[in-house]
Amino acid sequence: MATLAIDWVKPTLDEEEWEFSRHPDKQPFYARHGVTWEGLQAAFDGGSLVPWPRSDRLDGVPVQLAYHTYDDYLTYLSRAKRGYRLNYRKMEEALQREGSLVLPAPIVIRCGEEALLFSGWRRLCLAWNCGMVPYVWLVTVG
Repeated sequence: MATLAIDWVKPTLDEEEWEFSRHPDKQPFYARHGVTWEGLQAAFDGGSLVPWPRSDRLDGVPVQLAYHTYDDYLTYLSRAKRGYRLNYRKMEEALQREGSLVLPAPIVIRCGEEALLFSGWRRLCLAWNCGMVPYVWLVTVG
């Protein structure tokens, strides 16, 4: 039996700027914690790769927008617009074909005792659905 693997690497923040400036569900978190793009950029390199077993918490801290259950996957990804699903399907097929992938780690922003899945939910789903423990780039802001 072949073992599937994902090698998680530090992501690039600038490629995720849309998640900060335009994602409507994330704006209340930024406002509540006073997170600015400049502040996130300044804290980003101080982040670290940490494992995130399938859960709505990371190191005991609740993560908003984690959508960690398989039912969440069925609701939000398998029924999403075609382009959103297609990207996931391509990653899934590449992983099955190659046996391993190198992917940028999803990004989680932590502010005190609350965190937010900033980006990379499809990559998390891929790992979780294949029985892996993914790594995320955890950035503490504030």
